[in-house]
Amino acid sequence: MARSKSSTKITKRTVDAAKPIGKRYEIWDAEISGFGLRVEATGRKTYIVRYRANGGGRDAPRRLVVIGRHGTITPDHARMEAKAILAKAMNARHTGALDPAAELKEKRKGETIKELIDIYEAEGMGHMKERTRKFTLSRIRHHVEPLLGRKKVAELSSLDVERFIRDVTAGKTAKDIKTGHRGRAIVKGGLGAAAKVSRDLSALMTFAKRRKMATENPCENVEKPRDNARHRHLTLKEVKQLGDALTTLEAEGMNAKAINITRLWALTGCRRNEIAELRWSEVNFELGCLILDDTKTGRSVRPLSTASVQLLQSIEQQDGNDYVFPATSGDGYFQGTGRLWPKIVAKAKLPGVTPHTLRHTLGSMAVSSGETLAMTGALLGHATARATSIYAHMQTDPSRRVADRVVRGIAAALDGNASAEIIPLRESSNG
Repeated sequence: MARSKSSTKITKRTVDAAKPIGKRYEIWDAEISGFGLRVEATGRKTYIVRYRANGGGRDAPRRLVVIGRHGTITPDHARMEAKAILAKAMNARHTGALDPAAELKEKRKGETIKELIDIYEAEGMGHMKERTRKFTLSRIRHHVEPLLGRKKVAELSSLDVERFIRDVTAGKTAKDIKTGHRGRAIVKGGLGAAAKVSRDLSALMTFAKRRKMATENPCENVEKPRDNARHRHLTLKEVKQLGDALTTLEAEGMNAKAINITRLWALTGCRRNEIAELRWSEVNFELGCLILDDTKTGRSVRPLSTASVQLLQSIEQQDGNDYVFPATSGDGYFQGTGRLWPKIVAKAKLPGVTPHTLRHTLGSMAVSSGETLAMTGALLGHATARATSIYAHMQTDPSRRVADRVVRGIAAALDGNASAEIIPLRESSNG
């Protein structure tokens, strides 16, 4: 449930001082009744105005209008907009005209998909983590807007959605353009892009339905494309190819951070940025685990295999820098894997393989060795309920033994052992 804070005058200082607290809350202005600032759990800040319609009595329905996102507009501009909306609401009580929220709803019935996207960006993505929001909005802007932007929201049909999916799959929205002095925007089409953006479009239309801009979500009646790459995993022979390629590239002078990040992807099953952005404060050698504060599924504890611990212990920590893989120059973490990954898969002769493939590989091998789905989920960070109670028991927790069992074959293959194999659970009961 949303939490409100006591009223204070909303100024730039007030807005800048408002910090996320893990759940949405509002700060209400001390001077203008109904004018407020909404702060999302992600830190996103939006100006709002709240009032009662139809005469304003205690039993009158409460209305809320989103004024705009902080950064797009200033507190002073939001204050003026709030005054105008409240004055309009007051006038509507006396004239019988539509109040501002009802008027906005009526207007939105005729809005286009492009206008819907603008509203979604301002009002419908506050619950997303910043990285998720950024990539989701980018896909919508690059695929949905060019193909469907001029279409009326209320008129979008299942046939339109099916045609949209075919067009993205065929590459009609793919492009490679210069975005600045040294920047480029590379937009890929194909089945993978169509699979992702069709889910984004469905979420967009669910938002439109919730806002009464559409009576139904036409995406619900359309079969979504299946991205086969999401189910790809490596065999131990292919893991050995990857290991041999890493050894060769390391000898040829490839950045050691990219090499070690890749090895940790394979040995831990962690998501791409859970390793690339890993901090030493998240590594607990004593308990043999990673304690990740902010993942896709929230706070998460991951057991580490012996091979993972040994690799992490071999990495030298930079004084005053908490990142395990700090940037080569400047602040932040190393971001060169995106540039070097194509060289790694080319050398390994594994076209189409992504870092996420390594995560699927660990999961697949866990299941193949006889581990339960629940334990496999614990390895991959799917089981978040245990995150608060696991610390005291991590040294004897069975998930650590599972990590060693499952990763043993992967570690051997990465090191070039041609006889590496998956060890079935029944043959490793003492491990």
